[in-house]
Amino acid sequence: MPVQCSNCVQRRAVLKRPKTGHSLCKDCFFWAFEEEIHQTIVSAGLFNRGETVAIGASGGKDSTVLAHVMKVLNERYDYGLNLLLLSVDEGITGYRDDSLETVKRNQQQYELPLKIVSYEELYGWTMDAIVKQVGLKNNCTFCGVFRRQALDRGAMMLKVDKICTGHNADDVAETVLMNVLRGDIARLRRCTSISTASDGEGAIPRCKPLKYAYEKEIVLYAYFKKLDYFSTECIYSPNAYRGHARAFLKDLESIRPSSIIDVIHSGETLSVKDGVKMPVQGTCSRCGYISSQALCKSCVLLEGLNRGLPKLGIGKHHRLHGKILAREPLTEQEEKKLKAVDF
Repeated sequence: MPVQCSNCVQRRAVLKRPKTGHSLCKDCFFWAFEEEIHQTIVSAGLFNRGETVAIGASGGKDSTVLAHVMKVLNERYDYGLNLLLLSVDEGITGYRDDSLETVKRNQQQYELPLKIVSYEELYGWTMDAIVKQVGLKNNCTFCGVFRRQALDRGAMMLKVDKICTGHNADDVAETVLMNVLRGDIARLRRCTSISTASDGEGAIPRCKPLKYAYEKEIVLYAYFKKLDYFSTECIYSPNAYRGHARAFLKDLESIRPSSIIDVIHSGETLSVKDGVKMPVQGTCSRCGYISSQALCKSCVLLEGLNRGLPKLGIGKHHRLHGKILAREPLTEQEEKKLKAVDF
């Protein structure tokens, strides 16, 4: 016997929400999903009328749903925001070039301006070239650091007030687990923030309107709305550390569906005892980007690539920052130690 929508009780249900277990028709699901994001935006005070907001667009399901919902809510509730799309071209042949074609179609579908910045343009390197030098282990470290800074640089070019990213509940919970496993207390305290406006992280405030939206529901929303998105995984990411956290979280979710939100709440309520020394945020002496060291991670990684010593940016080599800043050559012993590091 067909199951009726538990909300309107008039139409046939087409799905059971992974988040709540309610059986809903398409229209009721769309409304519930969009309203939850609206409530997240309003309760966290993410935006102010008149602001220009860049939506980080990769062509994937998360950023495509984010762009669609932000446009819908901006018009429905008259947020008064000036929305535009901002994409980063990492230079991954057969992956990013294809996904950017999706972003270009989204630009036309949503009638939003689009700006694309590239690693090659900003750093003189593409991810294809980086992987040739460093291999498939730790390449995600380079990409993650460069992408974060590239988004900020692109946002500065556009003179936006805020950057909006498609990080969902699963992403945030995975990050909490990764930081717990690494023992990274500083990042653990920051990673659950819905906005970086108050914690000083990043040159331009970032926010996550999809913070409490389950990945499964984002996929369902995109599917039933027939949104145009790119679904291929990055060809360089199979060995990424995040993948292990994701697999563990999926196992937890299969036993206890609330695990995702439970992990997020655990991160949100974390407290650190008095006396624990935390990194002090400053700025990079070379590029001016935010950093807790003399040089930001991006500059150290770039220096290693340009010197033919990619391991320079992997691990802790803060004692070498003075030499890097002065552009001095490393000693033979220092180079030998770097080359001996397990990459």
